[in-house]
Amino acid sequence: MARATLIGFSAVAMWALLALLTDASGSVPPFLLSAITFAIGTAVGLAMRLVAPAPPAGVKIPPVVWLIGIGGLFGYHFFYFTALRNAPAVEASLIAYLWPLLIVVGSALMPGERLRWNHVAGALLGLAGTVLIVTRGGGLSFDSRYAFGYAMAGVCALLWSAYSLLSRRFAEVPTGIVTWFCAATSVLSLLCHLALEQTVLPSGAGQWLAVLGLGLMPVGAAFYAWDFGVKRGNIQVLGAASYAAPLLSTLVLIATGFAEPSWNVIGACLLISAGAVLAARPRLFSQARQAERGADA
Repeated sequence: MARATLIGFSAVAMWALLALLTDASGSVPPFLLSAITFAIGTAVGLAMRLVAPAPPAGVKIPPVVWLIGIGGLFGYHFFYFTALRNAPAVEASLIAYLWPLLIVVGSALMPGERLRWNHVAGALLGLAGTVLIVTRGGGLSFDSRYAFGYAMAGVCALLWSAYSLLSRRFAEVPTGIVTWFCAATSVLSLLCHLALEQTVLPSGAGQWLAVLGLGLMPVGAAFYAWDFGVKRGNIQVLGAASYAAPLLSTLVLIATGFAEPSWNVIGACLLISAGAVLAARPRLFSQARQAERGADA
C-alpha cells in the first residue's frame, strides 16, 4: 500500500508543473489546450501498454465506470474553465481546492476504510496552507456577483473528489482504462473549443514544448499515477497530501523566476507539511515499529 500511495503522490508532484507549463504555453484557449494535451495523454497510455504487463483477461468494465471516468476528467476541466470565466481566479481556485478535504471526509463511506480525527485535522491544516498560497498578497473577496462562478468551482471539487473515491470502488478495473478516459476528454474538449472559442495555436518551439510537457506529465502520466494510487494506496493520506500541489506549484514558479518568495509560502509549507504528516501519523508509526522489530530480530 505504501508503494501505491507514493505512486499516487507522484501525480501531485506532476500537477505542480501545471501552472508553469500552462503559462509557458502562450495564449492557447483552455478547451483547445485541453484537447491537445489530453490527446498527448492518450498517447502516454498507449505507450504504457507496450511496456507494461497485459491487464488480466476477462475483466469486465461496467458502464458506470465510463461515466465516472469521463465525467471526472472532462467534467472537472469543463467546470473549472467555466468557474474561471465567471469568478476571480483566487476565490475560484480556493473553492475548487476543497476536493482533497472532500476525499478525506468521503473516504469514511468507502468499504474497508475508517475516518480518523488525524485525517480530518491533517486535511484542514492543508486547506489552511492552500488559503495562504492562493491568496498570497491578494486577499479573498467573495462577491455575490460571482455566485455562478463560485458554484461552478464547487462542482469541480465535488466531481474530482467523487471521481477519486468512486474509482476506488472499482479497484479491479485496470489503470489502462484511463487511456480511453483521456481520449474521450480530448474529443469533448475539442467540441467545446469549436463551439465556444477562437483557435489560437502555440507559436514557436518553446510554447509547443510546454504543451508537450503538459500532455506528458500533469495532463498525462499524472492521471494514470493517481488512478493507481487511489485504487491501491491509502486514500486518506493521499487526500491530505494533495494539498501539497499548490505549494509545490508556487515553489516551482519561484524557482523559475515567475513568482517571488514570501512569508505566505513559508507558512503554507509548514501547514501543509504538518497536515500531511498528521494524516499519515498512524501508518508512519506502525511502519517504524515494524522496522524496529525487524532490526531486533
